[in-house]
Amino acid sequence: MIVDLFIPCYIDQFQPETARNTLKVLQRMGCGVNYNIEQTCCGQPAYEDGYRDYCKEVGEKLIHEFQDDRYIVCPGPGCVNTVRHYYPALFHNSALHNEYKMVQKHFIELGDFLVNVMHATDIGASFTARALVLDGCVCKSDSPAANPQLALLKKVRNLVIAEPSDILPCCGIGGGLDRKNEALTVKMANDLLKVAGEVGADTLISNDPLCLMHLQGVISKQHAPFKTIHLADVLASGWE
Repeated sequence: MIVDLFIPCYIDQFQPETARNTLKVLQRMGCGVNYNIEQTCCGQPAYEDGYRDYCKEVGEKLIHEFQDDRYIVCPGPGCVNTVRHYYPALFHNSALHNEYKMVQKHFIELGDFLVNVMHATDIGASFTARALVLDGCVCKSDSPAANPQLALLKKVRNLVIAEPSDILPCCGIGGGLDRKNEALTVKMANDLLKVAGEVGADTLISNDPLCLMHLQGVISKQHAPFKTIHLADVLASGWE
């Protein structure tokens, strides 16, 4: 199977190793991967901050760049949520209606693609940690009944998954809250880190790089005893 790879702009700029590991995991699953070097951004920050025209401008670029009839795999659920749920307000019944529908149909998060399209279970990874697994809030709203990344992580050798006693709180970055209310978003991150400490986790794993970037900022500033890592980086670890 040939797939397109869309790398979120913040991964491209701040977490390039996650982009490389996403490629490695897809290739390990037997996928041929096409990467369009002209890609930039889906427009999520602009849309969340009310700049719909700017989002539409970069959205048009994205739509034109991904017009092949194949899956577009993305290691950032925020981008997937933008294309699936924000783009209709911008492109429905527009001159790009058919083109946007093509992209919307094929845009898919990495874990969702691996589990529900490739039917992957054990990718052969090994990663030593006691981890709290964070399913991004946009993933919960998009597919509340499933957590594909958890199915993959349960097969990772030497990884112990810590089970919280209740539903995990949001990390605080959703909807651009970090740009609107810093004090609240830091408090929400600390509430989540408190849960991680209570279950004895030393690592936080998520398929959402924005959550991880936000949490890592709080962890680094407070010198908290946790590490953060993306799902793709875990799945690309310890191959024999």
